This record gives sequence, structure tokens and C-alpha cells, in this order.
Amino acid sequence: MAVNRDFTQGKIFMPLMGFAVPVLAALLIQMLYGAVDMMIVGWFCSPSDIAAVSTGSTIMNSITIVITGLAMGTTILMGQKFGEGRRDELGKVIGVSVWLFAAAGIVLAVGMQWLSPYCIAAMKTPAEAFDAADSYVRICCAGALFIVGYNVLGSIFRGMGNSRVPLMTVSMACLINIAGDYLLVGPLRMGPAGAAIATVAAQALSVVLSLLIIRRQGLPFSFTAQDIRFDRSTAGRILRLGGPVAFQDALVNLSFLAITAIVNTLGVVAAAGVGIAERICGFIMLVPSAFNQTVSAFTAQNIGAGRPERADRALFYAISASLCAGFFMAWLSYFHGDLLVSFFVQEQADVAAAGWDYLKAYSIDCLLTSFLFCFFGYFGGWGKTKFVMWQGIIGAFGVRIPVSWIMSRRTPVSIFGIGLATPCSSLVQIILCALYFVRLKRSLKAAPAQGRRH
Repeated sequence: MAVNRDFTQGKIFMPLMGFAVPVLAALLIQMLYGAVDMMIVGWFCSPSDIAAVSTGSTIMNSITIVITGLAMGTTILMGQKFGEGRRDELGKVIGVSVWLFAAAGIVLAVGMQWLSPYCIAAMKTPAEAFDAADSYVRICCAGALFIVGYNVLGSIFRGMGNSRVPLMTVSMACLINIAGDYLLVGPLRMGPAGAAIATVAAQALSVVLSLLIIRRQGLPFSFTAQDIRFDRSTAGRILRLGGPVAFQDALVNLSFLAITAIVNTLGVVAAAGVGIAERICGFIMLVPSAFNQTVSAFTAQNIGAGRPERADRALFYAISASLCAGFFMAWLSYFHGDLLVSFFVQEQADVAAAGWDYLKAYSIDCLLTSFLFCFFGYFGGWGKTKFVMWQGIIGAFGVRIPVSWIMSRRTPVSIFGIGLATPCSSLVQIILCALYFVRLKRSLKAAPAQGRRH
């Protein structure tokens, strides 16, 4: 069942797709965690509870994305060492990652019990949704070790070119989450707190399953308990590679939190509608997100092996495949967004209308992220994560937040206009990525010429 892929030789397109499809499926199932929370709360609870889960899950999503960004340092470093043929060092990378992220999980679990109400207040959460949102965040963060553990284990498998094990573990966990949500939110009427408990239980199961698979099947290199220790050099490399990605992701999500805060000032209906739309947008962006991770792993191995031309071709194939899906998602979001929203809310036409307005703006981003996310993976695989960080900062604070704020000041306020901030940001970031790509290619051509002169 464990398939570790060597991307440095042979064909490109089919191995790329073979890796991407399980990643896509795993992301899709992982998205069901928050979507099921929102959907079942929408069936059984009030708009204020929907707004509470929307706010709470947005905060948790921001935390998870930062963890995933840091874990990219593990994926990239493992991929490069795998491509270089230095597999004897992979056990050390895993051990340091386990030590590093376990410490981060403990700090997160403890710290968010104190910070939770401040985060919720900063998002201008409606008063009637505040307590439920606080409960949701506190419960989820109590299980932070499981959230961290799942993402780190996934990054380790992807660094080895294995995307099937994360798919299997998250599939089993999702079934637990769905059953738990329905039981705790439905018959037991626990509301957002019940949804949070189900989510933590599901994450815990995925970690346990991953560890059982590793214990049963082993790893294709030496790894012992003695490897789980702090090593400054290895930890430094992981943080230098993953830190800029995490920082960029944190700031990007901060910009989306700012948009959520702006929308929350418009009332519970707007907050609930946009919250549902954001959950749908997570599904819409799954294909480019999958290719982001896929291109990163593919590029890292080939850069380690000194074969950048294979990484370039993988980038082209990934953009092409992602764009095909993007056209379909754009059409679905713009013309049938009401149908998508209807899965999450029933007999609340005003909430559904607000969600559809937001989705219409996002339909543009379906096309743009096909380019943008693949560029992220490509530059990440090269180890150029500082550039990924800076272009993300420019997009978030130079475009997305200012545009959304300006649109919120217009009368009458248009949720569609606020949503346009995201594709505007993506367009600027694509231009920056294209310019950096050209610069990178020119520097590679110049390097051999300089070598010959010397």
C-alpha cells in the first residue's frame, strides 16, 4: 500500500497525476471536516450558531494552514535529500520534525485557551455568536497535538513521494467526523461545541492510524526513537524552508480574517452567508491546492537530483491540468452558486443570497489560482520560500485588505464587491511570480557561462 515515488527519472505527466490525485482526494476529505460542521450546524441550529462555526473554523483553518506551511519545510528537505540520494539522513529529518512540531502543538494547545476570546473579538463576531465561537475554538485547540501530528505525518509521507497513506488515514477519520457531528449536533443538541469535539476525535484517529501503518510497514530508511531529538542545524533548515511559507500563509489568512471581520460588521445574515461561501471556496480551490503540494514534492526531488528541466515541465503540466478544472469551477460558482449554498442552509433565502454573491467574485479566482498555486509549489521545491513569503505579503496587505475595505465603504455595500478583493490580489501575485520565474531561468543560464569564464 505504501508507494514511495522517485520523480527524478522516467515520464513526468502520469507520475505527476498519480501523485496529485491522492493528494486531491485527501484535501477533499479533509475539507469535509469543516464543511460537515457547517452543514450539520446549518441543518439543526440557528444563524448565530452558523456564524459561530464560521468564525471559529476560520480561526482554526488559519492555525492549520500555518502548521502546514511549517511542515512544508519537512517535505521540501526530505524531497531534496531523497533526490540527492542521501536517504541515510531522512530519519534524522523526521526525528527533528517530530520534536519540533510536538513542542509547537503543546504551546498552541495551552496558548489558545487564553487567546481564543481575543481572537474572536478581533474578528468583530456578532454578540449572539460569541460564546459558541469561543467554545468551538477552545475545544479544537485542546486537540492541537493531533492537528499538528496529522499535518507533520502527511508532510513526511509526501516528502517520500507517498500520497496514498495520508489519503487512507484521512478517509477513515472523516467517517468518524461525520458520524460524530450528526450525533452530537443533531440528537444530542450540543451545537458548535459538539462539532468541535467530533473534529478533534477525527484528527486523533488519523494520527493513530498513520502511526500504526508506520509500525506495521516500516520506512524505507533507518529511523529509531533516538532520532527524535533537537538538532539545531536540521531544525534550522526546516524552519528556514517552512518558516517563510508559514509566515506568508499566516498573513494571507490574516487578510481573510480581516475580510471576515469586515463582513461581520454587516450583521449575522452576511456573516453566515459569507462563512458558508468561504467553506465552499475551500472545495473550489482543492485542485490548485493539490497541485501546489504535488509540484513542491516533484520539484524538490528533481532539484536535489540536479534536473531542473523536469521541474519546469511538471510546472507546465500542473498549470494545464489545474486550469481545466478551474474553468468548470468558475462556471459552477458563478451560474450555480445558489445550488452550492443550498447544501449548507435550508429555508434561509437571505443567507443563501449573500453566499452566492460572494461566490460570483470567487469564480474569477478559480482561473487565477490555477497559475498561482502551481508557482507556489514550484518555488517552494526550489527552496525559494522567501520569495513566496514576500509576494504573499504584497498580495494580502497591498491589495486584498485595501480593496475589501474600500468596497465595504461603498453604499450600498456589495458582498460581490468585497469578494473581488481576492482575484485582484491573485492577479498581482501571478505577475510577480512570472517575473521571478524569468529571473530564475536567466540566473541559471548565466551561471554556467560564468563558470566557463573562470
